[in-house]
Amino acid sequence: MIAFRILPLLLILSACQDRQAVAPALPKDPTASPEYRADESKLAAMDLEAASLIQSGKKDAAADVIVKGEEIAARLLSVSKPTLAATQAASDLDQLYGDMLLSNKRYGWARIQYQKNLARWRFWQPQDDETARRIADTRKRIAECDKHLQ
Repeated sequence: MIAFRILPLLLILSACQDRQAVAPALPKDPTASPEYRADESKLAAMDLEAASLIQSGKKDAAADVIVKGEEIAARLLSVSKPTLAATQAASDLDQLYGDMLLSNKRYGWARIQYQKNLARWRFWQPQDDETARRIADTRKRIAECDKHLQ
């Protein structure tokens, strides 16, 4: 019985409450953080290191670098809008991995790595000459895989 008398009073009081519009805090841009920028630089350096190791015939050491780089690449690409530098570094890592798989006659697995790059660059905005070059290069690599898969 008391609840029926208190409920209308609570409704009236809550309606009269001063409600100031509180603007929601805008999420911080994770790509502007020092950690993100450091990961970009680290992954780009790892790409160069892996490429150098491949050139010198040290494929096992290059594979170790690539595996370590995949974790960083995943972290960089997990944001809603990764930077161009992060996307390029991740793309270069995938290409190196695909090239290693191709040289080891793992054509299907190599094709998967190249397909990731093709999708990445086909949908990148804005499209420019570098994007077109990367798309064309990736299509050639996919065609190379396809020759061996038929």
